Amino acid sequence: MFKHILMPTDGSDHSERAIERGIELAKLCGSKVTGIHVVPDYRLMIAYEGAFDPVTYEKVEEEARARAASFLVFVQKTAAAAGVPCDTVVATNDHPYDAIVNTANERGCDLIVMTSRYRRGLVSLIMGNEASRVLHRASIPVLTFRALMSVDHPDKATPKWSDQSHDR
Repeated sequence: MFKHILMPTDGSDHSERAIERGIELAKLCGSKVTGIHVVPDYRLMIAYEGAFDPVTYEKVEEEARARAASFLVFVQKTAAAAGVPCDTVVATNDHPYDAIVNTANERGCDLIVMTSRYRRGLVSLIMGNEASRVLHRASIPVLTFRALMSVDHPDKATPKWSDQSHDR
C-alpha cells in the first residue's frame, strides 16, 4: 500500500499522537518513515527586526536546530521500537507547508501523516492551519488526525481525538 510515509512534527503532544498512529500504519504496510521538523529562516526575521547580528543569528539557528533534533528523537525512538526504518529531516522554510510538500516530493513519499489542530471561529480564520495548507498543495494523500482545541487556550487544552472521517 504505502512505501514511504512523511511525518511532520512540531514537538506537540498532538503531533506525537499522530506520529504514533502513523508508525502503526507504517508497520502494517511495511513502510519506511521520514520525520520532518521545519524551522523558520531566522536570518530574515532578525534582519527584518533591524537587529541583525551574525552571532545572534548563529545562536538562534543553533538553538532551533537543537530543538528540532529533540522533536525528531521521538519519531526515531517510536519507529525503532516498532521495527520501522526511519530517517529524519530538519528543513528551513518560513512556510512549513512548503517544506513538508517539497520534502515529500524530493524523497518520493507516498503519504503524509500529520496532526490537524482545528481551531474554531475567528481564530481559525486568522491563524489558519498548516494541515489544510498541506492538503491543498500535496499531490499525494494526506492522513490527518484531528484534535479539537479550545479557542481560549489552544495550547493548554486537552485534545478530543477523532479518528472518524465523518467527524468534522
